[in-house]
Amino acid sequence: MNIIETHHLSKTYQHKDGAVEALKNISLAVEQGSFVTITGPSGSGKTTLLLTLAGLIRPTSGTFSFLEKELTNVPDSKLARFRRKNVGFIMQSFALIPYLTTLQNVMLPLALTKTPVKDQKRLAMNVLESVGLEKRLNHLPRELSAGQQQRVAIARALVNSPSVIFADEPTGNLDPNLSVEILDFLKNINEKNRITVVMVTHSPIAAVYGNVKIHLDNGQIHSMVN
Repeated sequence: MNIIETHHLSKTYQHKDGAVEALKNISLAVEQGSFVTITGPSGSGKTTLLLTLAGLIRPTSGTFSFLEKELTNVPDSKLARFRRKNVGFIMQSFALIPYLTTLQNVMLPLALTKTPVKDQKRLAMNVLESVGLEKRLNHLPRELSAGQQQRVAIARALVNSPSVIFADEPTGNLDPNLSVEILDFLKNINEKNRITVVMVTHSPIAAVYGNVKIHLDNGQIHSMVN
């Protein structure tokens, strides 16, 4: 079953020097449980595609759907509910709140739901244990290594039991050894929990982890290998 489908998806940004076509006529289907890597040169549209598939950017034209539900023109409130229920997001910069503890950072996505605080804490503790950080619950981000901070970010992405994780250069700020550790962890999540992963990367090593490899160039799919 396809978890994500797009048909003739395009995105144009208006700039003072003229229109910029970030995506041009993208049609693709992502099967549930896939590990998708998106590569391409700088400015090829990788991040724009990722954010559009995650429901964070609206396309200029074309359509995208999630589990056969059309989401292109739904109201912002419905799109927000879709993200809260189905999407986890991991960024290169970790994006942790510096004055919140590990546990509090991971609980953040649940604060937007009606989940009781006691259950929020339990769920966050469970997912932190799964990433090996059960002894770092009360540490602030500055008290953690870069690899630990990224694992906190992964735990935060997992806490709402998403159907798909979108990752934007998740190893961009890590050294090679830590990069492999994080990539292995994402691959394990993908295989063990059947969570679809869609990852933008510039790293040839990271790109190998995908069982679906998309290469963008100039806003278009240059190649797609299954």
